[in-house]
Amino acid sequence: MTSRDSASSDITPEVLLRAYACGIFPMAESADDPSLFWVEPEMRGIIPLAGFRVTSRLARTVRADVFTVRVNTAFKAVMAGCAAPQEGREDTWINKRIRDLYGRLHALGHCHSVEAWQGDELVGGLYGVSLGRAFFGESMFHRARDASKVALVHLVARLIEGGFELLDTQYVTDHLKTFGAVEVPRRRYTALLDKALLGESANFARLPVDRPIPGIEALAIIAARG
Repeated sequence: MTSRDSASSDITPEVLLRAYACGIFPMAESADDPSLFWVEPEMRGIIPLAGFRVTSRLARTVRADVFTVRVNTAFKAVMAGCAAPQEGREDTWINKRIRDLYGRLHALGHCHSVEAWQGDELVGGLYGVSLGRAFFGESMFHRARDASKVALVHLVARLIEGGFELLDTQYVTDHLKTFGAVEVPRRRYTALLDKALLGESANFARLPVDRPIPGIEALAIIAARG
């Protein structure tokens, strides 16, 4: 289900958080389209944190710390990477309005980036919204093989350690299925979301955010939950 929103109406970070709490998120038709529309899929993609899967090959890459993984040090650059064309994806739904809005949400502490670095070069990452004990994954990108996958592994470890209960992927792709992503009907998703929004909020920063976490530590956290 979608609902059109005029380009002139003002969606504030507070309005955006209320929308997420209702299971709704905004998108644009393309990076060049200034308008937004609200989306509430009939079938919603999630990755059960207890069922997160890491292949043996990817685990070796994570364990070897091929990438230095940092958090919230280059949020705007991650959004720019996600908005840029990639192989197999010539256009994205991330327009300037989306970038500005989520940048404001990041400044409020409700939007985070997980970044994969090689030396001083940002080679992949992802960003998403944190609310209660739910994390809403928005987009990811890579410029080096496995960079976004490693960022996702570190994200899941951080969510588990921080007490999150729901990892929303919006939709399910073949790529996300390899990590254990599944589709759930809207009613089931709403029940999961409501539960994740009750009580004490999770802590995205329970794992340190001022230094990289070794890959072996991230894998150990995921293994203990699984």
